[in-house]
Amino acid sequence: MADTSSEERLTIWGRPNSVNVQKVLWCLAELDLAYHRIDAGMQYGKNTEADYLAMNPNGRVPTLVDGDFVLWESNSIMRYLCLAYRPDTPIYPREPRRRAGIDRWLDWSLSTVQPVDRPVFWALVRTPAEKRDMARIQNDADAEAEVWKVADAQLATRRFIEGDEFSIADIALGAYARRWFGVEGIVRPTLAHLDRWFARLSERPAFLRFIAPPMS
Repeated sequence: MADTSSEERLTIWGRPNSVNVQKVLWCLAELDLAYHRIDAGMQYGKNTEADYLAMNPNGRVPTLVDGDFVLWESNSIMRYLCLAYRPDTPIYPREPRRRAGIDRWLDWSLSTVQPVDRPVFWALVRTPAEKRDMARIQNDADAEAEVWKVADAQLATRRFIEGDEFSIADIALGAYARRWFGVEGIVRPTLAHLDRWFARLSERPAFLRFIAPPMS
């Protein structure tokens, strides 16, 4: 049963089809924390309004409100939730080297994966079929495949991205991997270790609830 004491404090602003919101919702579920969520962004609006921009000047989602504390950037929110509410959680361990390894992959997910994921996802999910340039999309997919090969090599000797224990690094990368494996119309290389890892993530209840639903 979720820790409902957090529900009075934790509010997530963001739409459920945002990959960055999905990461935070997955993390909250893994930590067994209750919260309130407010739709914001794209068709829901709100994120360009003055009150929202006062919380998050980037005008993006998600934004976390915890009492009188406001935080934006999805990976920072996940770190904060672990430290503030579950300091002994194994998904963000205390040991400095393990935590540093997890932080490295969190940074990599935004600096390296997100830039190659976005063009492919938007072209195949949020662009009408008649407006798609499939040759260009395949070129973008080939560039994304090179990035996923790095993760595949890392996973050759471990169950999860940073060792044999699930962590928030798997959440960050797993949300993007859902998009990589879920889009249709491109040719992907066979990456056996990445496939195995993703299949393992796909069994987690929080993945099934927040990440697995149809993409939009």
